Amino acid sequence: MGCSFSGLNALYDAVNGGADVWINDNRFRIVRQLGEGGFAYVYLVKEVITDSSASKSGGGGGLAKKVKETSHLSDDGTYAMKKVLIQNNEQLELVREEIRVSSLFSHPNLLPLLDHAIIAVKANEEGSWNHEAYLLFPVQLDGTLLDNSKAMKAKKEFFSTSDVLQIFRQLCSGLKHMHSLDPPYAHNDVKPGNVLLTRRNGQPPLAMLMDFGSARLARRQIRSRSEALQLQEWASEHCSAPFRAPELWDCPSHADIDERTDVWSLGCTLYAIMYGVSPFEYVLGESGGSLQLAVVNAQIKWPAGPKPPYPEALHQFVTWMLQPQSAVRPCIDDIIIHVDKLISKFSH
Repeated sequence: MGCSFSGLNALYDAVNGGADVWINDNRFRIVRQLGEGGFAYVYLVKEVITDSSASKSGGGGGLAKKVKETSHLSDDGTYAMKKVLIQNNEQLELVREEIRVSSLFSHPNLLPLLDHAIIAVKANEEGSWNHEAYLLFPVQLDGTLLDNSKAMKAKKEFFSTSDVLQIFRQLCSGLKHMHSLDPPYAHNDVKPGNVLLTRRNGQPPLAMLMDFGSARLARRQIRSRSEALQLQEWASEHCSAPFRAPELWDCPSHADIDERTDVWSLGCTLYAIMYGVSPFEYVLGESGGSLQLAVVNAQIKWPAGPKPPYPEALHQFVTWMLQPQSAVRPCIDDIIIHVDKLISKFSH
C-alpha cells in the first residue's frame, strides 16, 4: 500500500502539544483547523523546512522531491491536511482504498493526493491498535462550491451564465478522466460540498472535484434481490441523498449499473451551481414530501433565479441529464459536446 507506519507523530505530539505532524520524512506545522466531519479533521498546515530536507532536495522543500507534478507545490509551503481517526479494521480498509483510488487519477480538475501516511497509535482495551491517517493535499482557501453558494445566496447573488458553464465544464473534464480509465471509475458523490473553487481575477473560478472516499469501479451487474439491496445500502452510506441517482435508491433485481450514476449527480450539481441547492431538496420543506419519490420521478421545480434569468437551454440541459432511466441518460462525452456548444453560444 505504500503507507508508512511510524511512531514519530506520537513522539512529536508529546513534545509540541500536537502542533507538528510528520508525514513520512516531511514535517508540517498545524496553522489552524479548516473543517471537520465524521472521523476526519482538515487542517491548514505549513511545511517545516529543515536544513537536512532542503539539502536532500536540492534546496527545495522536503515535499518537492516526492511530488511529480511541481504545479501542485505551494509557493508558501502551505497545504491542506486531512487527519482521519481510524477505530476499526473496516475504517482502515476504507482509508487505504481512498488512498489507492486517489493515486489512480492525475487531472487538473481532480484534487491530487500529494502524500499520505497511516500510523498505529495506542492499543485499545482489546489489545488491537487504533490508527490515524494523514492525507496531504494542495490547499484551496476559497472553500467549496457549497460554501460559495451559501455566501452568495445570503447576498442574493448568482453566478453568471458564463461562470455556471465554465465551472460545470471543469467538473465534466475531471469526471471524464475517471470515466475513461480502464476499467472506468465512478466518483459516486458528486455534489457542491465536494467541489473546491479558487477564484481568479478576470477568469472563471477554478473548480476541482475532491473526496474520493466513495469512488469505486463504475460498472456492476446486479443479478439478484440481495445484490440490489446490498447496492442500495452501500449507496445510502456513500452517496448524498439529494444528489443520488434513482437506480441507487430503488435498484431492480436485474440491472447493469454504470458511470451514468455520476451523470445524474452532475445534473443535480449543475442545477445547484445555478440555484444553490439540489433540484429535489424543495420536498424536504413540504409536509409528507418524499425525497426518494421526487428523485425517482425526476420532479424538478425551477426557482426564481437571477434577472435576467438563466437561458431555457440550461434548464433543458439539466433535464436531459436527469433522466430516471439510466439507459437513456447521456454519457460524459455527450455532455461535454453539449456544454461546449452552450459555452460558445453564451460566453461573452
